[in-house]
Amino acid sequence: MNPKTNLEKNGAAQAAVLSAMLGILTLAFVNLGTEISEKFKTMVHNIGKLWMPGAEGIGPYSGKETLALAAWLLSWYLLHRWLRAKELDHQWVLAIFLVGIGCATTLLWPPVFGMLAHHGG
Repeated sequence: MNPKTNLEKNGAAQAAVLSAMLGILTLAFVNLGTEISEKFKTMVHNIGKLWMPGAEGIGPYSGKETLALAAWLLSWYLLHRWLRAKELDHQWVLAIFLVGIGCATTLLWPPVFGMLAHHGG
């Protein structure tokens, strides 16, 4: 008897891990975009003001968090539907997760962030 046949599919759990990474990566890209473009910064701020009380006082941060939340939830929904009945290799998913988190962290690291946002560094 193959012990793998008794295991449940792990795709739903992998979808949750990957969607968290996509939400954090979205936050990093949106944060960078708001520093590069004043129009994008205004748009992001307006998104936050749509639903967050006090968004006027915290600036585009409200929109950054809103877009990260939306990316996380939407990607979780889509990935869950796609992967829930699949058996994925943990090593590949972990590698994708770590690369994504590493990219997000690098984009938020002040020397890289400053260089990309043309503030010097």
